[in-house]
Amino acid sequence: MKRRKTIIMGAAGRDFHNFNVFYKDNEDYEVAAFTATQIPNIDDRKYPSELAGRLYPDGIPIYDEKELTGLIKEYMIDEVVFSYSDVSHEYVMHKASEVQAAGASFVIMGAEQTMLKSMVPVIAVCAVRTGCGKSAATRRICRIVKEAGKRVVAIRHPMPYGDLVKQKVQRFETFEDLTLHDCTIEIALLKKWRNMNLILSREQSSMQVLITKLF
Repeated sequence: MKRRKTIIMGAAGRDFHNFNVFYKDNEDYEVAAFTATQIPNIDDRKYPSELAGRLYPDGIPIYDEKELTGLIKEYMIDEVVFSYSDVSHEYVMHKASEVQAAGASFVIMGAEQTMLKSMVPVIAVCAVRTGCGKSAATRRICRIVKEAGKRVVAIRHPMPYGDLVKQKVQRFETFEDLTLHDCTIEIALLKKWRNMNLILSREQSSMQVLITKLF
């Protein structure tokens, strides 16, 4: 059966996650390219072969999203997968129109295809955009769960900063680990995190009741 040629639109985060959990080693699909937007300097590089798997010995090229229509025609793409956030419904539908006008199908993947498998209880911390306070909420939830005598681990999808191969697995337990993995910080969000911590302090009791019910 012919493999479906695919482009994944992203911002070097959810797009990599979607590829890892669904497309990697999936012989029904051929991911011809990623496109990138929102974050500077993440295009004009490759998703490395070491992470892309056996079907992609040369890695997968990453292009600027502005080239999307041309890429669809050049690679004779069957479907384009939208894999990033911080945009309006109107924006997403304009992208869908652009993709379909170029001759490809427009896809948004669902939860069943993209969630990680787990044998333990999971609390998902989500938001509609960057800067809503997911990190602060996660820290509060972890504290409550630990106080309940449970062991807790927080995980998140890949990030685009630094050497992707070197940073393919990162574990953070101490402040020294931040230096070990050459972490960056988004300074503009610090004020939002601080404000969110104040809000969560007022809401801690109701959140604690919810988490207790989950466990």
